[in-house]
Amino acid sequence: MLSDSERKAIEAELPLYERRRSLCIEALKIVQEHRGWVSDEAVADIAEFLEMGADEVDSVATFYNRIHRRETGRHVIYLCDSVSCWVMGCDRARDRLREKLGIGFGETTPDGRFTLLPIACLGACDRAPALMVGDELYGPLDPGKAEEPLENHE
Repeated sequence: MLSDSERKAIEAELPLYERRRSLCIEALKIVQEHRGWVSDEAVADIAEFLEMGADEVDSVATFYNRIHRRETGRHVIYLCDSVSCWVMGCDRARDRLREKLGIGFGETTPDGRFTLLPIACLGACDRAPALMVGDELYGPLDPGKAEEPLENHE
């Protein structure tokens, strides 16, 4: 069931859209903001609220790589692995993050603090290699010190 705060936040967005179902992405983002991820139950609740099928909402949720359908850590690290970032050393940054965090892509640190995910493009080719922690973009990274931006995120 959508919480009162989730429902109010989604309802506040309704006037911005011509059709209720057009609010799907925003509703997914709102639920994720509140819960950290979007469960099957949340997909069904959003679908009911927007008068859509759960499979339609799930299709939208799984299309966008920043909507999480599994639990994540408090902070999600998106490491860009586009061609520009790859040429500039994202593979070395990935190895450094794996070493420092003790996790690979798709995994969460045992303390629940970080989840490491690859992302096809952050649109920051001029700052390659780049990573995002939550909504904060960092780059160009020194691949040998790729963990430094994480210090700002408790």
